Amino acid sequence: MKNINKLLVAFLSIVAISCTDDIQDTNREAVAGVKAPVLLSPTGDFNIVLSKATEKDVATTFIWDDAAYSGTPTVVNYTIEIAKAGTKFAAPIVVTTTTSRFKAITVGELNSALVNGGFVEKQENLVDIRVKSSIGATSSVAQFSNFFTIKVTSYRTPLASSLWLVGAATPGGWSWDDDAETELPLVIGQTNVYQVAVMLNGGEAFRIFLGNNFTSNGNWDASRSYAFYANAGYTITPELVNANDGDFNFKYTGPTGMRVLKIDNAAKTITLE
Repeated sequence: MKNINKLLVAFLSIVAISCTDDIQDTNREAVAGVKAPVLLSPTGDFNIVLSKATEKDVATTFIWDDAAYSGTPTVVNYTIEIAKAGTKFAAPIVVTTTTSRFKAITVGELNSALVNGGFVEKQENLVDIRVKSSIGATSSVAQFSNFFTIKVTSYRTPLASSLWLVGAATPGGWSWDDDAETELPLVIGQTNVYQVAVMLNGGEAFRIFLGNNFTSNGNWDASRSYAFYANAGYTITPELVNANDGDFNFKYTGPTGMRVLKIDNAAKTITLE
């Protein structure tokens, strides 16, 4: 009997707490948007060229006036959004979120947002920017600021597994500056096959690099010549020969034009199509 009484008391306590919570929820004032945030900076005259070498630097600082909400005080979240100019933010891309009224955005963060948003790399893009305010963990009661259209030139986001082509036979010549080098990525779904479509200059040489340290000097300590692949037993297309230039680089003997270079490390072949 005592146990039954104890269980009854515990049950009534739970019911009482639940009822109290229901009353509190009923009495809680509903939150509504009163004033949207106002974006102050950057404005429409902002123009920047992003680069891998400065990816940790601040590209710009977003500044806005606070949003206002009526009802029970709560934390206001601010989300910086971008979109392709003229799309009316039909598919906005989130750059970052904060509870402050300003946020410094690094070159790398802005570039990643552009890449994720499908903007064209290495080309000036018109980008609409705005700030969204919302409240609570569910980010409800959204309000949107005014927007500005800025100009941003993004850079490539290369794969860590890529090889690189540098030389007079390639579009960038022997330079590593301003993304002049040609990326030779892995074929999707493969682990040993690299392929790229590249404009090759007839009668000129190039070298294959295993990595890119993103400096003007390149990554010369990790590179491979024609002689390396030939000595390793690779079958190499007749259009690529030993340049015999002191560094034993590749020399392209075919006509100038767009070619598909493929290196298959499993089959040990280097081909041109």
